[in-house]
Amino acid sequence: MAADELMATHKSHRAPKRGPTMKKKSENDKKKRGVSDNKQQNSKAFSFTSADKAKILKLHAAEKEQKRIHLPTIDRNYGDPPPFVVVVQGPPGVGKSLVIKSLVKHFTHQNVPEVRGPITIVQGSKNRIQFVECPNDINGMVDCAKVADLAILLIDGSYGFEMETFEFLNIMQVHGFPKVMGVLTHLDKFNDVKKLRKTKKRLKQRFSTEIYKGAKLFYLSGLIHGKYSKLEVDHLSQFISLSLIKFHPLKWRTSHPYVLADRMEDVTPPEKIQMDKKCDRNVTLYGYLRGCNLKKGMKVHIAGVGDYSLAGVTD
Repeated sequence: MAADELMATHKSHRAPKRGPTMKKKSENDKKKRGVSDNKQQNSKAFSFTSADKAKILKLHAAEKEQKRIHLPTIDRNYGDPPPFVVVVQGPPGVGKSLVIKSLVKHFTHQNVPEVRGPITIVQGSKNRIQFVECPNDINGMVDCAKVADLAILLIDGSYGFEMETFEFLNIMQVHGFPKVMGVLTHLDKFNDVKKLRKTKKRLKQRFSTEIYKGAKLFYLSGLIHGKYSKLEVDHLSQFISLSLIKFHPLKWRTSHPYVLADRMEDVTPPEKIQMDKKCDRNVTLYGYLRGCNLKKGMKVHIAGVGDYSLAGVTD
């Protein structure tokens, strides 16, 4: 072997290019040369260096918080879902029937001469909407508050809030608070534009105080040939459809079965009625089962009658 091959080889020194040692050496070198670094000395002094990045991170944090609060609800309905119940409530003479007629005309393009009980319409391929006029007695308000998915409160703009509106709000707070929208009517009675503007502002502030900040309040300016303006009714119907798309079912209702009767028929044989007018009647009620399923033998409550057990359940 040659002598060069027997001698140990020595590698040349490699200066560090990264790591804490190199970082410390570079900082000392900059101090000696008097070179200032433009980076922030304290990275925790300012949370964000970019406004766009701060906005994106803030929205992301808000979405995570909302997902944590609003847990996904179990959809217990199978097949076609039952119609959404829209309750129209207000004091006497405020125009509840006319609002229902205008909304039905908008969705179905058909005139309804008179409102007799609930009216169910089909919107789109699957969605159905059922309009119910709330009576002015306390029992009717309680029943409507229990089943309402959306409550439309009619307020007489020329008079202001009345006691029936506050009673219905308190009942809804007790029986599960659904979505609420307000509608101001009889605004054509104002002759002064300045007074009308002040009244609108005052009623909107009071409505937001009673419900929640930012609650929707619509205005029906007046009647044109006995009907409300087509543009205003169209605007109201759009928000009704949007509210039902974003509908979040209440937990108590999804865990308890209940039926809202749409139609009632007396199926007692006529001969039996002719023989005895006070005989026992057979009554058939038609409606949609909501919430979860009914079971044989479970107790059911009939409003105004009492608690009874189911003899049988068939599909």
